[in-house]
Amino acid sequence: MQTAEYTKVSENEYLALEARSPVRHEYLAGDVYAMTGASLRHNVITLNIAALLRAHLRGTPCRTFVADAKLRIAKVSAYYYPDVMVTCDPRHLTVGSDDLVVEAPKLIVEVLSASTEGTDRREKLIAYRGIPSLQEYVLVAQDEAKIEIHRRHGDIGWEIVTLSPGDPVELKSLEFASDFATVYEETGLIAGGVAAS
Repeated sequence: MQTAEYTKVSENEYLALEARSPVRHEYLAGDVYAMTGASLRHNVITLNIAALLRAHLRGTPCRTFVADAKLRIAKVSAYYYPDVMVTCDPRHLTVGSDDLVVEAPKLIVEVLSASTEGTDRREKLIAYRGIPSLQEYVLVAQDEAKIEIHRRHGDIGWEIVTLSPGDPVELKSLEFASDFATVYEETGLIAGGVAAS
């Protein structure tokens, strides 16, 4: 019987592998995980949110990034690909070809799917809450019309706001507001501002 020896991958090895790979991978403390493809509905929701935030933030020092932008969390030695993130870090006022990661997001949005919801609600929730700059972590369901906002509440905790069709979507960290239906536009989940049956 042969056994294979398992070795952890360093951050530098991960970044070198990722630069050459046609498949995206997330990284957590030496372990590398291939990412699965997203559904078309997942993609539409992600684009709706990114477009709304990009338009809202135009002319400000904040930048919106989508799925292919890496987030580095040094504290837990992790690299993730959030669906949408916003940073107001002055390092990103302009971006060059050598800029690879965001380290100080103000907002992170993950669109939930059956294959990622567990990770988004546990591992990523814990890791993201440890980022000092993060003010809001938003979980957007793709199979039902539901949005959950985890909002930093002072220095000691987080509050959770759950939204359903008809509720305004307010992201206090960015002084942003939208109607609920716009987030789910063209997904088939909202009809006339209410959840489709």
